[in-house]
Amino acid sequence: MSITNMATLWVVAAAVTCLKALLIPSYRSTDFEVHRNWLAITNKLPVKKWYYESLSEWTLDYPPFFAWFEFGLSKVAYYFDSKMLIISNLSYASNETVLFQRLSVIVTDFVFIYAVKEFCSKFVKLRRRDENDEDVTENPSVVLGVLLICNCGLLIVDHIHFQYNGFLFGLMMLSITHMYEEKYIRSAFWFAVLLNCKHIYLYIAPAYFVYLLRCYCFQSTTDGRIRWLSFSPLRLIALGTVVISIFSLSFGPFIYLNQLPQVVSRLFPFKRGLCHAYWAPNFWALYNVADKGAAMVAKKLQVINSTSEAVMTGGLVQEFEHAILPSIPPIVTLVAVVLSILPVLLNLWWSPKGPRSFLRALILCAFGSFMFGWHVHEKAILLIILPMSLLVIEKKKDAQLFLILSTVGHYSLFPLLFTPAESVIKVALVLIFTLYAFTSLGNVYRFPWTIPLPLLSKLESVYVLGIVPLELFNSLGHPLLFRRLPFLPLMLTSVYCAIGVTYCWLKFYWLTFQEKYHAKSQ
Repeated sequence: MSITNMATLWVVAAAVTCLKALLIPSYRSTDFEVHRNWLAITNKLPVKKWYYESLSEWTLDYPPFFAWFEFGLSKVAYYFDSKMLIISNLSYASNETVLFQRLSVIVTDFVFIYAVKEFCSKFVKLRRRDENDEDVTENPSVVLGVLLICNCGLLIVDHIHFQYNGFLFGLMMLSITHMYEEKYIRSAFWFAVLLNCKHIYLYIAPAYFVYLLRCYCFQSTTDGRIRWLSFSPLRLIALGTVVISIFSLSFGPFIYLNQLPQVVSRLFPFKRGLCHAYWAPNFWALYNVADKGAAMVAKKLQVINSTSEAVMTGGLVQEFEHAILPSIPPIVTLVAVVLSILPVLLNLWWSPKGPRSFLRALILCAFGSFMFGWHVHEKAILLIILPMSLLVIEKKKDAQLFLILSTVGHYSLFPLLFTPAESVIKVALVLIFTLYAFTSLGNVYRFPWTIPLPLLSKLESVYVLGIVPLELFNSLGHPLLFRRLPFLPLMLTSVYCAIGVTYCWLKFYWLTFQEKYHAKSQ
C-alpha cells in the first residue's frame, strides 16, 4: 500500500474515532452492566471465585483470556471511579464509569484498525501478482479499508449497544492476514488467543483446523503423473504445541483448581431456548413463522385450541414448544450446523486453492452456524459480514452478495436500538454506510449509480429497497394501527431479513462450488 493510501486510512480511522467519542452519551444496553460487573468481579475477587460469583444475573461467561482482559481494564478503571469496582453496586453508571467503559472500547478498537491496515497492505502486494484478474480501479484497498473501519454494524453494536467486538475482530483479522501470508503458526497463535477471548469464534474453527492440517501439516507432492500427500509430524507437533500452550495458559489455572466443569457450564448454557429474545434472521425465524402460520390455520379449522398455540412471539429469552411443527432440541441444531458446513470442509481438504479458499470456507462456517445454531444472537451476523468484506474487491459476484448481506444484516440490528433518541442515529449510520458501499463498489467495477441499484439485478434491487417501506411501517404504521401486537415489527424484520440472508448463503455456497468461478478467482 502506498504512503498516500495508508495516510487516507489513518485519516478515516481518526474521523471514525471522533464519531465514536460523540456516541459516548448514547443509549446503553444491559451489556454495559455486564461488563461493569465483570470489571468488579475480576478486580475484587481471587481467580478461584471468578466463575462462581452470582450476585448479579450477569455472571462471567466468557473464556479466561477475556476475564484477564477485564482484570487489566479494572486496574485503569480504578482511577476513573473506584465505585464501579464494587460488586454489590449493581447497575452503577456514574458519568466517570460511562466515560471509562466507552473509552475502553474506543481504545481497544485500534487493534482492529491496525489489523485492517495490515491486511490492506498485504492485499496490494498479492494483487500485483494477480494481474489477469478482473479489471478494477487502481485503489481498491482504500475502499476495503473504509468498508471495514467504518462498518456501521460495529458502531451500533460496540459504541451504542456496548460490546468489544472491534477488538476481537482485530485479532481475527490478524490471524487471517497471517494465513494469507502463509505464516501458519502465527495465524494459529492469534486464532487460539481469539478463541480464549470469546468462544463464539468456535463457529469458524473447523475451517482453521482443516486448512492448517491440510496445507501446513500435509503437503502435496508430485512425481510425474502421481500426486499424493506428504505428512510432516514435526509441523503437526509445532502447530499443536502453539495451540495447546495457549489453551493451557488460559484454562490451566482452572484445571488446577478443579473448576473446569464450572467454567464450561458458564460458557455453554443450553437452557436459553432455540431463539434469542429477538429472532436472529436465520432458518429458525422462518421455521417459527411457519409454525405460527400453521397454528393459525389449525385454530381456524378447530384442529387445535388457543391454549395449544406456541408462545415464541412473546419477545422473551425462554424455552418454548412449537404448536404444529416439531420442537427443536439443541442436538438437532448441532446436526444441522455440521451438515451445512461439511461439504465445504471436505472441499477445502481435497482441493485447497490458497488462502481465498480458506476464507470462503470460514465464511460458510459462520453462515452455517448463524443459519442453524442454537440461540443465535442477531449480532452474530457481523461474523459473516466482516470476513465477507475481504472478498468484495476480488470478484464482482462476491461484491454483489456483500451489498445484499450487509444491507439486510445491518438493518436486522435495528431492534437493538429501540429508544427514540437513537432512531435517527441508527438510520443515518446504516444509510450512509450502505450508500458508500454501493457507490464505491459500483465505481470499483465501473457500474454507474442506476435504478435498479448498481451491481444488483432488478429482483435483488426490489428486495433491498423493500426495507424502506418495512421500516416506515415498523416506525410509523405499527404504533398507530397494531399496538396490540408488540412483537409484530420484530417478527417482520427478522423474517424479511432471514429471506435475504438465506439467499446470500445459498448463492455464496453455489459460487464457492462453481468450478470455473472458483478456479478463476485463484
